[in-house]
Amino acid sequence: MTAIEFNYAIHSTSKLLKPFAMRLTKDYEDANDLLQDTLVKAFLNRDKYTDGTNLKAWLYTIMKNTFITNYQRMMRRNTFIDTTDNLHYINSSGSVIDNNAYSNFAMEDIHQAVDSLQDTYKTPFMMHFKGFKYHEIAQRLEIPIGTVKNRIHIARKELKGKLSVYKYISNN
Repeated sequence: MTAIEFNYAIHSTSKLLKPFAMRLTKDYEDANDLLQDTLVKAFLNRDKYTDGTNLKAWLYTIMKNTFITNYQRMMRRNTFIDTTDNLHYINSSGSVIDNNAYSNFAMEDIHQAVDSLQDTYKTPFMMHFKGFKYHEIAQRLEIPIGTVKNRIHIARKELKGKLSVYKYISNN
């Protein structure tokens, strides 16, 4: 994709990002800032975009990750270090509102990833997640225990791939 084609595609897709930005920030000006940050990152990382992938999903991911990063940065900025001998971390604002944005995004992504699994893999995986033992799953589904173990392994592997973005976020 040429730079002109990429710019046109970004421009036409950017209109669809505004409602998502509003849903994340709940503020018109913050949504505009988030949209602008997202588009700047997309232009700067054009070389990382692979032709044929879903541009809209790529931009949504950039926006979501930018929002999470900005939120975490804002929370760190509101914390200062007391340089007295006891060295406690004290939150500088009188009242802090924790909206669990990061957790909500993560849980939403986890549910989507699990729902996207084929039933062949999802059923034994969810049974194991709910506490069933391998032999109990094998009995209920009337399949060999080795098949149960294999299907749970494949489900975990697929989920790990689908949720790999959180590997990098949690290390920051």
